[in-house]
Amino acid sequence: MKKPQKNLGNTGTLLFLALISAFPPLSTDLYLPAMPQMVEALATSHSKVNMTLSMFFVFYAGGLLFWGPLSEKFGRKPILLAGIGGYIIASIFCASSLNIEQLIVSRILQAFGGSAITVVATAIVKDLYDGREREKVMATVMSMVIIAPMVAPVLGAFLLKIASWRMVFLVLSGIGAVAALITFLFQETLDEKYSGSIVCSWGRLAVVLKNPGFIFLLVIFCLVPMAMMAFLASSSFIYISGFGLSPQRFSFFFAFNALFAMVGPMLYMKLSKHLQTKVIISGCFVLLMCCGIVVGTLGHLSPWLFALALAPATLAVITMRVPGVNLMLDQQDHDTGSASALINFFSMIMGSLGMFLVSLCPHHLIESLGAIQFMVGLIGGFLWLLVRNRKFALYRV
Repeated sequence: MKKPQKNLGNTGTLLFLALISAFPPLSTDLYLPAMPQMVEALATSHSKVNMTLSMFFVFYAGGLLFWGPLSEKFGRKPILLAGIGGYIIASIFCASSLNIEQLIVSRILQAFGGSAITVVATAIVKDLYDGREREKVMATVMSMVIIAPMVAPVLGAFLLKIASWRMVFLVLSGIGAVAALITFLFQETLDEKYSGSIVCSWGRLAVVLKNPGFIFLLVIFCLVPMAMMAFLASSSFIYISGFGLSPQRFSFFFAFNALFAMVGPMLYMKLSKHLQTKVIISGCFVLLMCCGIVVGTLGHLSPWLFALALAPATLAVITMRVPGVNLMLDQQDHDTGSASALINFFSMIMGSLGMFLVSLCPHHLIESLGAIQFMVGLIGGFLWLLVRNRKFALYRV
């Protein structure tokens, strides 16, 4: 660690990074079991309830571009506190929404505050760690974060048994309050703040976008979230409405999938000791293509077959996340906040596109999901083959 955290220590810092990195999955997965119930409770349609998910990601992505450069101007800690404060207030607004329109607006505000948390979390990792140590920390934090999508649907389903869907958002506000308290113990990691104006700080995004190595990698690795987010948007409708499972049973199937996601970062660390990173990434794209074929053709036969076909795809997507983000961060020695913002922005945008595409055919969700996985594997794998021997794609350890 380049800048030791006296108050939190090494272990405390890892746990803190895991907590603030978990806000995106917590903000989505905790209320997935409640989505079918919300259709009836708010007297609305599936598509409008799905908008609380897709619009969250769109505005979350937009907020990243707003907060990322500002974290270079004002520091990581002030932006983190501002984002958490906004997230807490918006979560309370979500819980008190009287109709679907109010809920969508509240989710947009929640997304805007939460985006500050994500962009700062990624920047802090670059501030504190280098090379192989950063890779290990990213893998560890990512594996810890995956606990959130494993636990969140189970907790969400439990909350539905003792309260309404509104309780889910009150729990999210409580998690935000815990993060805020820990943030006060966190010590600033940014050594040199940007001296230009606020407007000029946003201009640093354009500077990062002029880096060709960063752009090539950004295009490739930001395709991958489409496969994961398409599943998030369709999972509750496939399992609950399609296969007829209860919200509780759905949460267990969802946790099963998340278990494979948790294995991904650690699997990469093991494989990278024996295989080149470029080989691992190539294999993940091929695996994603194969899973897409199986999901699309056989996934409708049973929930277990669907889950078993989907699990390796999730493993492939998450396994690529560690080397993908690290390769992109390696392209920038400065403007880390802006680079982090762009990485997370385009990941969210492409993920939202995946959500939109899978919802175009609501009566063929499984087939649509399989097609998206196949195309992401095919296109992403082809682009990776074109650049994997270039200097900027060679992993620095």
